[in-house]
Amino acid sequence: MNMNKNKHTDKNENVNNQEEDKSINSLNNDDSQSNDSNSIDEKDSLNNKENLDNDESDSQDKIKDLKDQLLRSLAENENLRKRTNKEIEQIKKYGHISLLRDFLNVVDNMERAVKSSTSENQSETGVKNLIDGIEIVLKEMKSLLDKNQIKKIEPLHEKFDYNFHQAMFEAPSVDYEEGSIIEVIQPGYVLHDRLIRPAMVGVSKGEMDENEKKEKKEEKDE
Repeated sequence: MNMNKNKHTDKNENVNNQEEDKSINSLNNDDSQSNDSNSIDEKDSLNNKENLDNDESDSQDKIKDLKDQLLRSLAENENLRKRTNKEIEQIKKYGHISLLRDFLNVVDNMERAVKSSTSENQSETGVKNLIDGIEIVLKEMKSLLDKNQIKKIEPLHEKFDYNFHQAMFEAPSVDYEEGSIIEVIQPGYVLHDRLIRPAMVGVSKGEMDENEKKEKKEEKDE
């Protein structure tokens, strides 16, 4: 009977021991899993920190590159501005050099025409040669103006246009309607479509009214 009791006791102890072992193993496994989990979390944290450091480094590099590009662009724009201003100044100073070069030929021909008519050569032939020389120079000057797109304005009998004409006087006219140009005192000139000098003109103000006719008649009688 005691033997059976002892056996039963031993069996219970074995069961208890097995349960304790299981419990210990379970705790050990939990501790191991917890340690593994902590280790993984630490690795993830380190990886995230490394990624953040890399991202920050990349951002700093990009910012530096953008700053360099901006500085280069500003320097290029400044150089372009300086070159453009210099070219504008050069054009202002020397832009008419081609026209002046052609004009020098006109001056040379005028000097030749004057030299051909000296005080010792006042004969009819000498005067004729002078006139011929002046006509040649004048023709050359007109050709020079045409070559450089400089057009003459001679608006006789045209309608007055304040954009191209300057009225010097108004006079009544029975032949032309009011606002028509009846005399060109001095011709004007345009370069392409830009006015160089307006034509100075006299403008018709239409027929005289009865009062003006009466005044004119009184002036004649006096």
